[in-house]
Amino acid sequence: MTATTRDRALDAAIELLGTEGVRALTHARVDAAAGLPAGSTSNWFRTRRALLAGCVDHLAEQERADFDASAVTAPATLTPDEFIDGLCRVFDVETGPLAARTRARYSLWLELGSDPELGAPLRRQRLEFERWTESLLGAIGMPNPATATKTVMALGDGLVLHRLAVDPGLDPRPLIERAIRSLMIDAESAPGRASTES
Repeated sequence: MTATTRDRALDAAIELLGTEGVRALTHARVDAAAGLPAGSTSNWFRTRRALLAGCVDHLAEQERADFDASAVTAPATLTPDEFIDGLCRVFDVETGPLAARTRARYSLWLELGSDPELGAPLRRQRLEFERWTESLLGAIGMPNPATATKTVMALGDGLVLHRLAVDPGLDPRPLIERAIRSLMIDAESAPGRASTES
């Protein structure tokens, strides 16, 4: 059995998670979805917990590959408009071509978020994206990028879930743009800021 077979099983498992939810994740269902001989998935992942752990790692690998390939603009030249454009593109991809994978991520969070062992990789992956977002917000001149990152990430989660579950036609741009502009204005006009910069 080759690593390609393992990847086929994991790709099918992620698709199942994203289209039918965590309850659909069984070794037999993964074999069938991947077009593999019966027992192939269990050869790689003996238990359901091992299969879930494999899904978490596989999802993280896929997202890191996308993340590396999507370094849109060098931070030194990033403008607020470019950041907003990039965020809207990410939103469209996450709720469009990669919608099943996005749903799989949320399914894994709901299933494993409180699990000390299996939830840890999910939290590490989230932290990587938070750091990346914070660096981009710093590059556009956001006065308090660490605080703004929490707001932007929470807004992103809400918009993604809203489009996936409530309104497939949601246009996120006005909401994202308003949030970024407001964060920059609010931070710049915060009490004590002028005195610290004078």
